Amino acid sequence: MSDTTPDSGDAPRCTMDGLETIRLFNMPINNLTLEETLSNIGAHIEAGKQGYVVTPNVDHAVEYAKNELFRQAYQNACFVLADGVPLLWAGKLFGKPIKEKISGSDLLYWLSDYAAQHGHSIFLLGAAEGVGEEAGRILQETYPGLKVAGTYSPPLGFEKDPVENQKAIDAIKESGAAICYTALGAPKQDLWNWQYHAETGANLCLGIGASLDFVSGRVRRAPVWMQRCGLEWTWRILQEPVRMGKRYLIRDAYVLVLLWREWRHGSPPWNTPDQTA
Repeated sequence: MSDTTPDSGDAPRCTMDGLETIRLFNMPINNLTLEETLSNIGAHIEAGKQGYVVTPNVDHAVEYAKNELFRQAYQNACFVLADGVPLLWAGKLFGKPIKEKISGSDLLYWLSDYAAQHGHSIFLLGAAEGVGEEAGRILQETYPGLKVAGTYSPPLGFEKDPVENQKAIDAIKESGAAICYTALGAPKQDLWNWQYHAETGANLCLGIGASLDFVSGRVRRAPVWMQRCGLEWTWRILQEPVRMGKRYLIRDAYVLVLLWREWRHGSPPWNTPDQTA
């Protein structure tokens, strides 16, 4: 992927200007309620703008600290919404209270409801073959009138193959969808949305991780009480102990360094004026 900011073409440029924004672990986070989020996203779509949403959690905070391209993706997003109770805890601890947890998995349902009510179509990109179709069918049953413009399950590593990558872009563009749910996992989905959202023609691209698996019933999401208690990560480890254990218990232990930096300095040393939202 390119290390430069993608060209947004002729569509109106979406920015975080005017949105209440805090910086936690040096990440810009829009401090919005669900109602404020849906209102702003609705205005964005109705204005014909193009952009994408990122939903930071602890794993994203670690990636943000280590990956320059990931930082660029975040800094060019339209909406940065806190997805994770631990971020809410950290915000409160450091005097930067975050109003509400807004996860990509939940936003998928809220936006699908909005799309059904306002006549906007959606596109489902990613997950295993057949999962998108099943998830789309369930969403249409849940939200009568919802238009699923298309689904596409690209081959593994498609983003590194110009031909395969273009197939994904073309599928979304030809569908005419206003909203694209990108289920590629982080950081891939956030980098892809940053790089190619304008080419898809969609007004909004949202990274949703494993959400299509949740919707289709292929994977069971953590019980609500675990989500509210900030224990969703433990549920994921129980489901996939090797892969998720490595991520959450080993790689994401770096969050302790981020906590120390936030406590000592407020922002890590890479912060510069032009990165401030």
